Amino acid sequence: MRTIRIHVEQPLAPGSAVTLPAQAAEHVARVLRLAAGEPVVLFNGDGHDYAGRLAEVGKRQVTVAVESRAPVTCESPLPLVLAQGVARGEKMDLIVQKATELGVAAIVPLVTERSEVKLDGERAAKRLAHWQAVIASACEQCGRAVLPRIVAPLPLATWLGALPDDGALRLALLPEGDGRGRDLVPPAAGAILVVGPEGGLGERDVASLEANGFRGLQLGPRILRTETAGLAALAALQALHGDF
Repeated sequence: MRTIRIHVEQPLAPGSAVTLPAQAAEHVARVLRLAAGEPVVLFNGDGHDYAGRLAEVGKRQVTVAVESRAPVTCESPLPLVLAQGVARGEKMDLIVQKATELGVAAIVPLVTERSEVKLDGERAAKRLAHWQAVIASACEQCGRAVLPRIVAPLPLATWLGALPDDGALRLALLPEGDGRGRDLVPPAAGAILVVGPEGGLGERDVASLEANGFRGLQLGPRILRTETAGLAALAALQALHGDF
């Protein structure tokens, strides 16, 4: 039987009653057509699942009686950060969704030399909220109880200027890169993977990355689209050095 997992942004504890947010309540009542007494699992990103049962399913309100708390141990032992050049439209949603399923710890949308998507302050905030919802939905599906961090789009130079020296392996997907996944030895701090947008990384981007210690990584002889490249690299890194 499928486990219904629901993300809520509020404190959770056994013995408490939780009122679901409007969108989640509508999904439970109108889409899934669940009834009072049926089991559900709530999570809020603290690394635990909270099992409970629907106490009330009404037109305006759905409440859950939380019964128990259990740790979820499905986070990858390899911390991965995906720094992705912002892609157009639904491509970026796909990247965010699948990167979450592949176990990334964080996602950084980047504005690079060849970026075609321009987001001002208000549009960037709306897009960030949308991506956060995509992440929550992906976690509901894949069983994660820790949500990957994501920030509003940053210019590449701004991000590099604030990047901490935490020992993580720094990689950039480049067709001319000389690195191979099987030859890497990621440290305990994991790896940061930079992927360009539709037009790839420009010469100034590459120069900036190299000046900040990034090594070129190649996936093979074929040129992959931006929505394929990062996900393929993440899967390869997880298979070689993570938990796949």
